[in-house]
Amino acid sequence: MKKIIKDKYSLNTNLNPQIKYFSDRTKTTNINILLNRVKIEKKNDFKKKLYLFLMLSLLVIFFSAIIIFI
Repeated sequence: MKKIIKDKYSLNTNLNPQIKYFSDRTKTTNINILLNRVKIEKKNDFKKKLYLFLMLSLLVIFFSAIIIFI
């Protein structure tokens, strides 16, 4: 199905209404690229969660040590 977009605000009225758009071409994507991107995003999310957990645990240990020694 071809999309025909009529622009009523167009300055040039001599344009052909059946202009071929770039969306007429079939687009292909390599599935390996998509899978690798998902794998890398999962690994980065895990690293962020690990760093956050380590920082929070260090803060808890630090404040508990301060409370114990005071």
